[in-house]
Amino acid sequence: MTEIALRQIKAIIAVCEEGSFTRAAARENATQSGISQHVAAAERMLGVKLFERSTAGVTPTPAGQRYYRRCIEAVGQLANAAEEVRGFAARVSGDLRIGLIPTLTRAALAPALADFKSKHPDVRLHIVEGYSGWLTDMVHAGELDFAVVPASESRVGLKSRLIVRDREMLVSNRRFGLTPLQPVRLKDCGPLKIILPSRSNVRRRNIEVYCQTHGVEIADVIEMDAMISTLQFVLQSDWVAILSGLICIGDVEQPRAERVISPIHDPPLIAEFVVISPARRTLSTQAQLFLETFEAEIARIQEVWAKTIPAVVYPVRGRRGGAKS
Repeated sequence: MTEIALRQIKAIIAVCEEGSFTRAAARENATQSGISQHVAAAERMLGVKLFERSTAGVTPTPAGQRYYRRCIEAVGQLANAAEEVRGFAARVSGDLRIGLIPTLTRAALAPALADFKSKHPDVRLHIVEGYSGWLTDMVHAGELDFAVVPASESRVGLKSRLIVRDREMLVSNRRFGLTPLQPVRLKDCGPLKIILPSRSNVRRRNIEVYCQTHGVEIADVIEMDAMISTLQFVLQSDWVAILSGLICIGDVEQPRAERVISPIHDPPLIAEFVVISPARRTLSTQAQLFLETFEAEIARIQEVWAKTIPAVVYPVRGRRGGAKS
């Protein structure tokens, strides 16, 4: 039987991920008719229909979905082989395009970046800070090699790997009345005037579900997708925020920090962060090396938190100074 050409395999992958011959053609720098012919030729050789065509778009059949998964694996193996060979080069070089959410740029990025560049000076880095939806779209479009974002539902064309499970913290001003680093139950601290990310942010849904499930009273909400402004507003007001421990570590490591960081307790609120990348590609050598360095810095931060958070939970103090249990 005649073998299916790599260009036909790439066409099938593109159509499956884009859901459109037109968008697949634009992604592959090909014509729509060319992509359609590649797919049709593959279907003839396989003797099975891979896609259902309609005015609404193109949807893979069960056979198409299975073939897509196998094609992704095959293309990934070819890319892995190329990266392994490049690893024999004396120096790692090339471009590396990374997307990071603000949670990760405040504390974890700078040390990791300094370490990475000292070891791999020939790598040209392009780092984009943004929120998860935008970064996910950029990875899907091939504009970023990878991004680190909050875990969410999987998306066709992307693969993900858990990078860290991080504890969420209540961040307040000292005048709010909480003891620094003392675990708190959110339901004992309300009614809260709280700054939340917008509804397009994955963390917003997680926080709201936690509050509804555990009886946390909310007095007022400000939506703000601006991390530095959130931190500054908390510092200057009686509003609070719920932020990842990764971004709060800077306040913990400063001996006279004005913001109070309180681990959320009973139960803890956990945020999961994943690295996402295009399913059709393997991570380049420079991307893998950067992730190793970045994950090492995240692990260091987690170790600091493990030594910092008290093992014994004491009664917390509310904003009015009265003991609560």
